[in-house]
Amino acid sequence: MAQRLLLHLTLLWLGTTQPLVQGRSLHAPSAVQPASFGLDLPRKTWEAMQIPDNGSAPLLVNVQVFMSNVFNVDILRYTLSSVLLLRLSWLDTRLAWNASVHPRSTVTLPWDSLWTPELSIQEALWVDWQDQSPPARVEQDGHVELYLALTTETNCNFDLLRFPRDQSDCSLSFYALSNTVMELEFQAQVVNEIVGIKREYVVRDLKIQVPPQKLVPCFQVTLRLQNTALKAVMALLVPGEALLWADVCGGLLPLRNIERIAYKVTLLLGYLVFHSSLVQAVPSSTSCNPMLIHYFTVLLLLLFLSTVETVLLAGLLAKSSPSPAPGEAQQACGKPGPSPAESPRRVKGSRRSWAEAADHIFFRVYVAGVVCSQFVFVGLWIWATCKSEPAAGETAPHGGRPRP
Repeated sequence: MAQRLLLHLTLLWLGTTQPLVQGRSLHAPSAVQPASFGLDLPRKTWEAMQIPDNGSAPLLVNVQVFMSNVFNVDILRYTLSSVLLLRLSWLDTRLAWNASVHPRSTVTLPWDSLWTPELSIQEALWVDWQDQSPPARVEQDGHVELYLALTTETNCNFDLLRFPRDQSDCSLSFYALSNTVMELEFQAQVVNEIVGIKREYVVRDLKIQVPPQKLVPCFQVTLRLQNTALKAVMALLVPGEALLWADVCGGLLPLRNIERIAYKVTLLLGYLVFHSSLVQAVPSSTSCNPMLIHYFTVLLLLLFLSTVETVLLAGLLAKSSPSPAPGEAQQACGKPGPSPAESPRRVKGSRRSWAEAADHIFFRVYVAGVVCSQFVFVGLWIWATCKSEPAAGETAPHGGRPRP
């Protein structure tokens, strides 16, 4: 019976094959119409398309995942793109044959002529199977081996609290939705074949596991991605810090110098443009936003406060500056002026000295506030934690009973 089945399966190369589905799962097509190959072929073909019976134990499928490349990490869309190669192997004794009668040690069969696991990636946005009709290699003892190469874009919940020095774990969960854990069990291994590290995000660790307490057979590949931070530091941190310390140095200009107001306003307008581009460059979420956004918002408030202080004290100083009085004009011409004008000048001079003294005090307090803000930010960067709220589907296992 096994010999005849092997012969019929080999003849199925002449039949019509259906390509793999471009999407989130790899589906086996319907059985090929084998009416011209014998009366008992439909039944045998149907049996070959069903999962092999392993008695009371589930069928063990060995899976080796070869991670070839992670070529795109988009933190604004919370997605990553990767290239994988899956090696699936299992034992199907229905396909075994007698080596003494048929001396061939292996035979290659089309994937749609025998049972194969139907895999779906839970986090996938799209999947591109590179081989539309991958062949399966069958050994004489019934051992089946199948290779699947795919490119996929998946969703990843990046942990961006410490952006641009962030580190996140991204998962690819493969499910066999057409079977149960009583029928099928995965034994998974992963191999890291990524050789290119010239990326903004690099893969620091790669592991695989079979999650327990699942109603559907599955295995999960987890990638640990780390940001190299060079691009973000040069584009975000350096300009922000440069504008802040340029504002501090602007406080050394005399308050009477009218160029000080233009200098402060120019810095504030430049930082507003920088802050608007920063908001677009850094991703946001419902919880645990990057600390960098809060830090640059504090810097914006410091620049605004410094500019307002300069404008107010400069305006007060301008009002206290005396205009040319008739007595001063007479003194300029060599004529004696009235002595009662000395009293108002003394009052205005005291107001002028008060404004300059307040400016010096504010400058010292402002410098101390800037330095303290740097230390506070470093402390929060090291010790602060943020726990995101769990999603609605994370609290219940896959396939759990719906809530009322």
